Amino acid sequence: MQTESAFQVGVVRMLRTAGFFVFAVPNGGSRNAREAHNLRLQGVMPGVSDLVVLLPEGRAVFIELKNPNGKGRQSPAQKDFEARAGLLGHEYLLWASWADVNRFINERRENAQADVQTGGTL
Repeated sequence: MQTESAFQVGVVRMLRTAGFFVFAVPNGGSRNAREAHNLRLQGVMPGVSDLVVLLPEGRAVFIELKNPNGKGRQSPAQKDFEARAGLLGHEYLLWASWADVNRFINERRENAQADVQTGGTL
Protein backbone atom coordinates (compact mmCIF):
# COMPACT_ATOMS: atom_id res chain seq x y z
CA MET A 1 0.00 0.00 0.00
CA GLN A 2 1.11 3.52 -0.71
CA THR A 3 1.67 5.98 2.13
CA GLU A 4 0.44 9.56 2.04
CA SER A 5 4.07 10.69 1.98
CA ALA A 6 4.85 8.59 -1.11
CA PHE A 7 1.62 9.84 -2.72
CA GLN A 8 2.74 13.43 -2.11
CA VAL A 9 6.16 12.81 -3.66
CA GLY A 10 4.48 11.40 -6.78
CA VAL A 11 1.94 14.22 -6.95
CA VAL A 12 4.63 16.89 -6.76
CA ARG A 13 6.65 15.12 -9.45
CA MET A 14 3.61 14.86 -11.76
CA LEU A 15 2.58 18.49 -11.27
CA ARG A 16 6.08 19.82 -11.86
CA THR A 17 6.54 17.60 -14.92
CA ALA A 18 3.29 19.04 -16.28
CA GLY A 19 4.66 22.57 -15.75
CA PHE A 20 2.89 23.63 -12.57
CA PHE A 21 4.52 25.82 -9.91
CA VAL A 22 3.86 23.72 -6.80
CA PHE A 23 5.39 23.68 -3.36
CA ALA A 24 4.83 21.88 -0.08
CA VAL A 25 3.96 23.37 3.28
CA PRO A 26 5.93 21.31 5.82
CA ASN A 27 3.41 21.66 8.60
CA GLY A 28 3.26 18.17 10.05
CA GLY A 29 5.49 15.80 11.89
CA SER A 30 6.26 15.21 15.53
CA ARG A 31 8.03 17.92 17.49
CA ASN A 32 8.88 18.52 21.11
CA ALA A 33 6.81 21.15 22.96
CA ARG A 34 9.49 23.86 22.76
CA GLU A 35 10.02 23.43 19.03
CA ALA A 36 6.25 23.34 18.39
CA HIS A 37 5.81 26.57 20.37
CA ASN A 38 8.62 28.27 18.45
CA LEU A 39 7.15 27.18 15.11
CA ARG A 40 3.70 28.52 16.09
CA LEU A 41 5.33 31.88 16.87
CA GLN A 42 6.91 31.78 13.40
CA GLY A 43 3.50 31.35 11.76
CA VAL A 44 3.05 27.59 11.50
CA MET A 45 -0.60 26.78 11.97
CA PRO A 46 -2.56 23.55 12.05
CA GLY A 47 -4.73 22.63 9.11
CA VAL A 48 -2.77 24.33 6.32
CA SER A 49 -2.92 22.31 3.11
CA ASP A 50 -0.11 19.97 2.08
CA LEU A 51 0.54 21.66 -1.26
CA VAL A 52 0.05 25.04 -2.89
CA VAL A 53 -0.15 25.50 -6.66
CA LEU A 54 0.26 29.03 -7.98
CA LEU A 55 -1.50 29.81 -11.23
CA PRO A 56 -1.44 32.85 -13.52
CA GLU A 57 -3.37 35.99 -12.62
CA GLY A 58 -2.73 35.69 -8.89
CA ARG A 59 -4.68 32.49 -8.35
CA ALA A 60 -3.69 29.94 -5.74
CA VAL A 61 -4.95 26.40 -5.30
CA PHE A 62 -4.55 24.72 -1.92
CA ILE A 63 -4.38 20.93 -2.08
CA GLU A 64 -4.86 18.58 0.85
CA LEU A 65 -3.68 15.04 0.19
CA LYS A 66 -5.07 11.95 1.83
CA ASN A 67 -3.73 8.43 1.69
CA PRO A 68 -5.03 6.68 -1.44
CA ASN A 69 -5.98 3.69 0.73
CA GLY A 70 -9.12 5.62 1.72
CA LYS A 71 -8.38 5.85 5.43
CA GLY A 72 -7.44 9.54 5.62
CA ARG A 73 -9.96 12.14 6.79
CA GLN A 74 -9.76 15.90 7.15
CA SER A 75 -9.15 17.14 10.67
CA PRO A 76 -11.29 19.95 12.09
CA ALA A 77 -8.32 22.33 11.58
CA GLN A 78 -8.08 21.29 7.91
CA LYS A 79 -11.81 21.87 7.42
CA ASP A 80 -11.43 25.32 8.99
CA PHE A 81 -8.51 26.13 6.66
CA GLU A 82 -10.59 24.98 3.68
CA ALA A 83 -13.44 27.28 4.72
CA ARG A 84 -11.13 30.27 5.25
CA ALA A 85 -9.39 29.76 1.91
CA GLY A 86 -12.78 29.57 0.19
CA LEU A 87 -14.03 32.74 1.86
CA LEU A 88 -10.96 34.53 0.52
CA GLY A 89 -11.74 33.30 -3.00
CA HIS A 90 -9.11 30.58 -3.25
CA GLU A 91 -9.67 27.08 -4.51
CA TYR A 92 -9.17 24.16 -2.13
CA LEU A 93 -9.00 20.59 -3.38
CA LEU A 94 -8.95 17.30 -1.50
CA TRP A 95 -7.10 14.55 -3.38
CA ALA A 96 -7.02 10.89 -2.43
CA SER A 97 -6.42 9.26 -5.82
CA TRP A 98 -4.32 9.52 -8.94
CA ALA A 99 -7.53 10.22 -10.85
CA ASP A 100 -7.85 13.49 -8.88
CA VAL A 101 -4.32 14.49 -9.91
CA ASN A 102 -4.82 13.57 -13.57
CA ARG A 103 -8.14 15.44 -13.73
CA PHE A 104 -6.49 18.62 -12.40
CA ILE A 105 -3.57 18.36 -14.81
CA ASN A 106 -5.80 17.73 -17.82
CA GLU A 107 -8.18 20.57 -16.95
CA ARG A 108 -5.41 23.10 -16.20
CA ARG A 109 -2.63 22.15 -18.61
CA GLU A 110 -3.21 25.19 -20.82
CA ASN A 111 -2.88 27.55 -17.84
CA ALA A 112 0.29 25.84 -16.70
CA GLN A 113 1.86 26.11 -20.14
CA ALA A 114 1.00 29.82 -20.31
CA ASP A 115 2.66 30.28 -16.92
CA VAL A 116 5.80 28.47 -18.10
CA GLN A 117 6.02 30.81 -21.08
CA THR A 118 5.96 33.85 -18.79
CA GLY A 119 8.71 32.38 -16.60
CA GLY A 120 6.54 31.72 -13.55
CA THR A 121 6.99 27.98 -13.26
CA LEU A 122 9.95 25.69 -12.69
